[in-house]
Amino acid sequence: MKLATNDQLHLTYCTNIHPGETWSEVEHNVKQYITKLKTRLSPDQSFGIGLRLADIAARELLNGDNLAQFHSWLQEQDLYVFTLNGFPYGGFHHQVVKDRVYAPDWSKVERLDYTLKLIEILTTLLPESLDGGISTLPVSYKPWWHNSEEKNHVFRQSSIHLAQAIAVMAEVHQNTGKLLHLDLEPEPDGLLENTTEVIDFFQDWLLPIGGKWLQQQLGITQSVAESWITEHIRVCYDTCHFAVEYEEPEQILQSFQNAGIKIGKIQLSSAIKINIPSEPEQRQKIKNKLSPFAESTYLHQVIARHHNRADFKHHRDLSTALPLLLETEAEEWRTHFHVPIFIRNYQLFESTQKHLEKLLKILPHYAVGHHLEIETYTWEVLPPEMKLDILTSIEREYQWVLSVISNQ
Repeated sequence: MKLATNDQLHLTYCTNIHPGETWSEVEHNVKQYITKLKTRLSPDQSFGIGLRLADIAARELLNGDNLAQFHSWLQEQDLYVFTLNGFPYGGFHHQVVKDRVYAPDWSKVERLDYTLKLIEILTTLLPESLDGGISTLPVSYKPWWHNSEEKNHVFRQSSIHLAQAIAVMAEVHQNTGKLLHLDLEPEPDGLLENTTEVIDFFQDWLLPIGGKWLQQQLGITQSVAESWITEHIRVCYDTCHFAVEYEEPEQILQSFQNAGIKIGKIQLSSAIKINIPSEPEQRQKIKNKLSPFAESTYLHQVIARHHNRADFKHHRDLSTALPLLLETEAEEWRTHFHVPIFIRNYQLFESTQKHLEKLLKILPHYAVGHHLEIETYTWEVLPPEMKLDILTSIEREYQWVLSVISNQ
């Protein structure tokens, strides 16, 4: 939906919150929830959708006339798709996901093939007046690679595969006028997990290696290749992820702007933030309160900050960090658990909602992407006392964002 205060911004939520991997399951969820949300939130205006499609759903949607029928239904319902979530390739609910969410990574041709399907789908669904984004994983998962030689191979091969996707998106732009971009999504323990690593990847790998492939394969100049790369490869700024990294919104936006890297999508989300008390009994209470969040479906990476505010320790998952809580010398923990954005205080700990508020406040001062996507996907695994019916939960997320923006 277009925002009344800024009609250049389009707000949606990601349908990855609804379980379903096949196209029939995704279609059922869209028709069950989206139309009801439109009635509640945007009865008289077009309502945007952030669509998550697993590889199996993408393949099924491209069969026969499924895509044409879905496109017609969207138009009939005054709905539009402007962004896709292309991060999880396979199952995302009712199973152990953990680091499988990164497989296949960008060094594998299967990731490229999957993304090319998403490009084909978005080319059809995207309204002519909008650019379209596909968020994707931050190249790979850092703990899989144990030395610089292995990492260099992944960076090199991934740059070539991304260049192949760029060539397709550039052709789409030339033939249809529709501008599509892949939005790399940094997160804790991703091969790209913070602003510096993203900039280094562009400068050290994507521009030289991907640019050389584009020049050789398509006969274009270096300057054209570089312009295609920075147009079609952007960043997905997930506010939960960058908050867990202890980065600040203005620093992030300014750094990417200085490096000539565009932000294609902003995912609106909050992480868990824990101020570590000195009293053992208080630490035990916090540990007890956090235990239900150490669930078995998703990775919930933890980054601990110590008193000098420059010393950070990474833990691969909340389940491995929790036993250390009683003895840690850290002053603060932040964990990659997407909690509802409309709640800041959780009694013994809080969320990183303030990071999100800061970003929304400064957005008008930066030339960033037009796509805002609410990305709380953990409703299913939240502790019981935090669960509401899903429609009310999603609506409250929207209303909180709209309230923050309208009060600026």
